[in-house]
Amino acid sequence: FDPLPPDPQIVGLYITAQASGSERDKKSVSTIERRLSSLTWNYAQRDQPLDRKDRHIATVLAGIRNKHASPPRQKEAVLRDDLVAMLETLDHGTLRGLRDRAMLLLGFAGGLRRSEIVGLDLGRDQTEDGRGWIEVFPDKGVLVTLRGKTGWREVEVGRGSSDATCPAVALQNWLKFACIAHGPLFRRVTGHGKMVGAGRLNDQEVARLVKRTALAAGVRGDLTEGERVQKFSGHSLRAGLASSAEVDERYVQKQLGHASA
Repeated sequence: FDPLPPDPQIVGLYITAQASGSERDKKSVSTIERRLSSLTWNYAQRDQPLDRKDRHIATVLAGIRNKHASPPRQKEAVLRDDLVAMLETLDHGTLRGLRDRAMLLLGFAGGLRRSEIVGLDLGRDQTEDGRGWIEVFPDKGVLVTLRGKTGWREVEVGRGSSDATCPAVALQNWLKFACIAHGPLFRRVTGHGKMVGAGRLNDQEVARLVKRTALAAGVRGDLTEGERVQKFSGHSLRAGLASSAEVDERYVQKQLGHASA
């Protein structure tokens, strides 16, 4: 077939072929979607846009998703003891170590998504792509304001029991030594770890950070390395806060039960 101009029916046949064949030959749903996005971008560059909403594409893609999509993998929760061990794997004397410590502690204590962590600015309305901002109160903790799909919400992050695990202290150290006074909160560290860039981190960096430190700390050492790589992600921080709260609630209920007895 002639690839130009773009024909939704031919593209529909193409993605059908991608999902067909033997287990070894057929492509995953994510691969098919990525290739479709590449085609769409390529056609757009040639000023011949492809209509992905056309029924020959949309209907076929929906059927592929329903039939071949894998169920989401449940991510392993990072608990408080795990987090402490992960923090110990960081180099406390470098800018990258200070930044990573602040991201892990704020993400865990605030139950934040990875996109929310990297989307934060130092103050309100400082960047066009910002998704929120922070206010640090030395004696109380951190107030995080986030913009979500349903509007704005505030997350209060209290001070830690010690400076070593306090999100507010970690943030203050990062801002002080990185000399950040405006704009994105978490940025790339360049120049062999001696310079801080102007642009914000990608949310994938949070997932890589969690995976790297969890592996280095030996979290879930009962699993193989491959299994651990699959189980830990940026969501592990958010899941960890919920799991820790559940553990605390069970502990309190147990103590109340002993007291009443």
